[in-house]
Order: sequence, then C-alpha cells, then structure tokens
Amino acid sequence: MNTSAKLAVLGSINADHILNLTHFPRPGETVIGKQYQIAFGGKGANQAVAAGRAGADIAFIACVGADDIGERIRQQLQQDRIDTAPVEIVADEATGVAMIFVNGEGENNIGIYSGANAALTPACVDRHQQVIADAEALLMQLESPLESVLAAAKIARANATQVILNPAPATHLSDELLVLIDIITPNETEAEILTGIAVKSDEDAAHAAQALHDKGISTVLITLGRRGVWLSEQGTGVRIPGFTVQAIDTIAAGDTFNGAFITARLEGVAMHDAVRFAHAAAAIAVTRPGAQPSVPWRTEIDTFLQQQG
Repeated sequence: MNTSAKLAVLGSINADHILNLTHFPRPGETVIGKQYQIAFGGKGANQAVAAGRAGADIAFIACVGADDIGERIRQQLQQDRIDTAPVEIVADEATGVAMIFVNGEGENNIGIYSGANAALTPACVDRHQQVIADAEALLMQLESPLESVLAAAKIARANATQVILNPAPATHLSDELLVLIDIITPNETEAEILTGIAVKSDEDAAHAAQALHDKGISTVLITLGRRGVWLSEQGTGVRIPGFTVQAIDTIAAGDTFNGAFITARLEGVAMHDAVRFAHAAAAIAVTRPGAQPSVPWRTEIDTFLQQQG
C-alpha cells in the first residue's frame, strides 16, 4: 500500500482507568478486581492512534486539560505519528476520564467524564477549519459536542472533504447532520438508535442500512461483533466475516477498526479489502488489554493478513 492522503480526526481524549473483574457488579454489589491500569484512550484518540499506526498522514483536532496526564498524552500521540498541533490545552480543566470495567468475557462497561473534551466547541473547530479543508477525509465520533461535529461536517462538505462518522456512543442524530455524512459505521445498537430497526440478522442489517441510505448516506458499515460487518453501498449489501481470535478485551476494537479502515481507503484500497484490513487490526486489538496499548502497528496487521492467507 502507498502512503495515504491526509486524514483529519476530530474527537475525544481520555485517560482510561481500567479494572478487570470476573463479572460486572449489580446495583449495591462490590466486586473485587483482578487487575487495574491507567491507559490513554478516548474514541477520538483511539481512532487517531489506529490510523497513525496503520500508516495514515494524520492531524488530530482535540482538547486536553492543563495537567500532567494531558501533556503525557500529547507526547504519546506524537510518537504514534500524529500531528498534534491542533490539540488545544484547556486551562482550569482536567483531561477527560473514562472509568472502565472489563468482565471475564472481555466485555466492557464504561462511564465518562468529558473534562476538556467539552471545550471542543464550534469555535474551536472553526480555529482549525484549515486542517479539515486540507484533508482528504474527516473521521469523527460522538464523544464531542454534537454542535461541533455538525460544524466540522459542514466545513468538510464545503471543501469536498469526505466525512466518516462512527456514531458512538449511541444517540439520535439530526437529518441535518446525517445528510452530510459519506460513510457511517454504527454497531448494531447504534444502528437501531438511528433507524428504529433492531439488527438481529443480515436481513435486518440490510433494512437498517437502507434507512441510512434514505437519509443521504452513500456507504454504510454496520459492525456485527463476531459476525463481521454488513457493508452496503448505495443499497447493495454484503456481510464480510471477521477473523476468529481469542478475545481478552474489546476496549477500542471498534475504534481500531475505524482508524484502520479509513487509512486503507485513503490508500486506494478497494472497499471489501479495506474492511478486511480493518478486521485484521481489530482482531489483533482484542487479544490485548487496554485501549491504545492494544492498537497494532502496520507491520503487525500485514503479518496477520499474510498468516490468514
């Protein structure tokens, strides 16, 4: 693959506090943890790291607090081949925090404090509009203020920058925003929130994808966990299976998929092969603990694909 065109990522940065448990606590229950760690995360940062390690030429629009953890995160992002010039430091605010429980099956429950992420306002987006205008593609998620996501999408559309939205965490979105999206990548829950269609089968996925096409989105990727991805382009859909691995932690698996996918697409890789490349990156990530620590580098993804044949 060739070096990719310029990618802009707009999104969140968090310090993840991760506690591994045998099972999630019920209300009023205390569960003794088996392992605790602090790792760098946030859906925006995770996707930026996934793209950077996969080989993208990337700039990241985000905010951190004026604290030690924020500075450490900025330094780490630079090591992951990311232009952090658009990462603003917010005075008198903490860097965002995520409290994460991981159960014995590798599933997770997450609570988030936005902190400095709330400062990623439309005015902040406007200060970095040239980053979006100069990019070939803009990748976003929904841990940032919705009005800022909309503002960035409008800048991208005005400058012929492709817009990719990972609509997570799940929430209802306006038609004003959806019509500006070129590629959307919900999981089953997010697809149901957006369309009202419960995705339990390939047929359901096709119906949900069509509902999103009807909103003006040309390409829909519905991630289906172990079953792979339902890819629909202009109403023509197919399920692309993922790879079977022993998962120990699913944190950042979807983020890894998104970052790797858009990197491959910007390199001119065909849609089906770009999904397979992203599947490989995510498959590696779920075999490792943590968010950004689990994200593979390009050589690891290529080796994994060669081994799969």
